[in-house]
Amino acid sequence: MKKIVFITPVEAEPGFKLTGTGHYVTSEEDAERLMRRCVREPDTGLIILDERLLKGISEEKIKEITKRWTGILLILPPPERAEAEIEDYAARLIRQAIGYHVRLKI
Repeated sequence: MKKIVFITPVEAEPGFKLTGTGHYVTSEEDAERLMRRCVREPDTGLIILDERLLKGISEEKIKEITKRWTGILLILPPPERAEAEIEDYAARLIRQAIGYHVRLKI
């Protein structure tokens, strides 16, 4: 069975320790390195990456890292977000899924 791995900043650590899943705490600077390591592990099937760690990783790098990986990468939104940011996040998810930018009017 493939494992689920959470990659979060240090402030999320206490909550994820209770889940019993794989959990790594990292900084923005080390998030890319850790993500690459998790992708290389053959038993990793799902990586859930906290969005706050993405500031140093471009979309191109994420595509490069996950290109040959058969698992799923899910970006976990931060706990507190402005309404405009929520819409941007939804549009980004749709663009990643279908490869096309869609404007949403809600």
